Amino acid sequence: MFRRTNSEQETPTVPEKAGGKGRPTPSRKEAEAAARARAKVPRTRKEQMAAQRSARGETSQKMRQAMKTGDERYLPARDRGPVKRFIRDYVDSRFSFIELMVPLLILSMVLGYSGNRAMMNIGNTVLFTTLVVIVFDIVMLRFRLRRELARRFPGESTRGTTLYAAMRSLQMKFLRLPKAQVRIGEKLPETYR
Repeated sequence: MFRRTNSEQETPTVPEKAGGKGRPTPSRKEAEAAARARAKVPRTRKEQMAAQRSARGETSQKMRQAMKTGDERYLPARDRGPVKRFIRDYVDSRFSFIELMVPLLILSMVLGYSGNRAMMNIGNTVLFTTLVVIVFDIVMLRFRLRRELARRFPGESTRGTTLYAAMRSLQMKFLRLPKAQVRIGEKLPETYR
């Protein structure tokens, strides 16, 4: 009958599929061995504590990095979501008198401990004025923020947003976590979904 030559007897090569995984599928024996290695339970209490410590370290490292970059996946639950992101950006984009609070409080303490009656009165006046302005600033923040939230996120729950915004605004800008992603006076995007 027909005789095949050597070139015809060779098996044809299958071209590699674009987007393939680039490695052969592991055998069942290899896959089971890898699964056993992953599922290996620590035998002693010392090994368990070491495994928990390393897992906690990895998680906290991811959370610290997320606090710096604003990555939503690893943020704590209290900071997740588009509403909380908008609140952070809203508070960070406005200048508030609260950022001057610490220097003014130090000034009022220095004047209060000076021993001079006139200086003590000036220190008390500075302290009282600072507190009144801070309360006024937080009240104004609350009303403006509620109006913006109602406009941008209709139908969403605004429960806890005032406290979240007030606590963030009471911190000095360079100490806020998650770190500020916008500058003072920067225009915020319309959508946060």
